[in-house]
Amino acid sequence: MTDSQFRDDIPLMHVMTLRSSALLLQKEFTGMFSAETIERFLVTSYDDIAARSTNDTFLALFAERFARDRLTALARVEGRSDDHRPIVLFLCTHNAGRSQMALGYFRALAGERAIGWSGGSEPGNQVNPAAIAAMAEVGIDISGEFPKPWTDEEVRAADVVVTMGCGDACPLFPGKRYEDWELTDPNGLGVDDVRPIRDEIKSRVEALLVSLDVLVG
Repeated sequence: MTDSQFRDDIPLMHVMTLRSSALLLQKEFTGMFSAETIERFLVTSYDDIAARSTNDTFLALFAERFARDRLTALARVEGRSDDHRPIVLFLCTHNAGRSQMALGYFRALAGERAIGWSGGSEPGNQVNPAAIAAMAEVGIDISGEFPKPWTDEEVRAADVVVTMGCGDACPLFPGKRYEDWELTDPNGLGVDDVRPIRDEIKSRVEALLVSLDVLVG
């Protein structure tokens, strides 16, 4: 990774991780994107997450994961990818509760048969602890997730965009399939009150996967 991609305010330990991430992503996206593009996506992903995250320990690794999703999306949009699995983007306000639970169920139920992403119009600084606990009760671990913004390339690449309470802040692209799920915001609620929301999300994710021919109804 070139030194010009970095600023003095990025800690050296994070720079070292980002350099390793760049090499890994260059292998994954060989023939699709230049090293410079990959580096740029890593740094902008890092900045997006650093602006709000309270988890400094894994910040650079979160940036790698976010950059990977964004590059995957851009490759699909620009016709650089031959991966035709359906993509679903789950959006809520803070990307801390509803969209994270939906993504957790989506990945658990779809496995490698579909791609799922999540984002928020006003990302929070951590995933809702009650949502983490509620999902843990059904054997799904979302404790390693992190709030992040949605990006244009992700919306454009998605086959379905599921919105949950972000209202006018949710992105609208003509011709895109949208589903609006009216769900109670779990922000500030305890685990007992989050469970019904969790269970409703599971039912909706299952129906969505059936409609995408990922699950058999």
